Amino acid sequence: MTAPTEDELRAAFCWEADDLIASRPAMTAFRREARYHQALWREANGHPIGTQPIAPKPGDDRVRPVGSRLPLDYGRDTGANFLTSAALHAARARTAYIEPRQSLDHQRLWADLLSSAALAFNLFGDLAADLALADRAVHDWLPGTPGRVSELRFAHSPGWFDAAYLNSLRSFATLFVLDLDGGGRGLVAVDVKYHERTKPETPRPDNLVRYGEVAERSGVFAPGAIDILKQRGDLCVMWIEHLLMFSMLQHPSDDWRWGRYIVVHPAGNSDVVDACSRYRAMLADEATFATTTLEALLDTGALPRQTVSALRDRYVPASPR
Repeated sequence: MTAPTEDELRAAFCWEADDLIASRPAMTAFRREARYHQALWREANGHPIGTQPIAPKPGDDRVRPVGSRLPLDYGRDTGANFLTSAALHAARARTAYIEPRQSLDHQRLWADLLSSAALAFNLFGDLAADLALADRAVHDWLPGTPGRVSELRFAHSPGWFDAAYLNSLRSFATLFVLDLDGGGRGLVAVDVKYHERTKPETPRPDNLVRYGEVAERSGVFAPGAIDILKQRGDLCVMWIEHLLMFSMLQHPSDDWRWGRYIVVHPAGNSDVVDACSRYRAMLADEATFATTTLEALLDTGALPRQTVSALRDRYVPASPR
């Protein structure tokens, strides 16, 4: 992927210091191209430009335009960040209720064109509206998945800060709930990445005992891996989301009987590609972990043709430029 020039980025209000990853030029190029592409998409579709901060206060002289954003009120009123009526309906339905103790960035969802949460709604909104289509899609993407899809949940945690699960604020971008033939439920927990870079994070020290319990009981980690993952590192979020899935399978209710955690990401996001590869090396048993690129997901034909076309236009820049 060829990054746009500095002049092009500045002209589109996309020259952002945060996109520079000095030690990883390929990731810098990807982030700049993704931001620039969103700005071009916004302009091509006649949407106004947003700002930093997303919701500026009157009289704030630090406000500046950002090409990859929409004005917050405009985004909320029009739903312009969402590509289909089903995606917009799912987003409005999700933001209309509050899961206990949830943490959800409403501003980015409605106004940031780089939002991975918005991408999740755009990817799976049609499936939420048609469970038969969702069932076919899941079994196309993950052959061997048991049961039938009975529900989709977005920005979902089974229990925010609930010690019976993981006592964490981590959640899944999308959760596919499965009704299993033998009774009970299964889950496909999806993490959707787009523009994100990897960066070291530290697992909450007061949660390490719980994380260790869930990880040990899962039986999937290679010798020594849990001790490594407990330390500060850039696999922290992936590990905790995987553990959140296991905490559901291990819950005393015994309601959840089967699960898989899958990371969806653009092929050009080299940070996520590398992190997935390194995380896989931490596993002695990979059966509950899967990855796929956004492009490969779109290539399966499991989504409606018009939706796939809109997703490609919005999220997959042509290369080379």
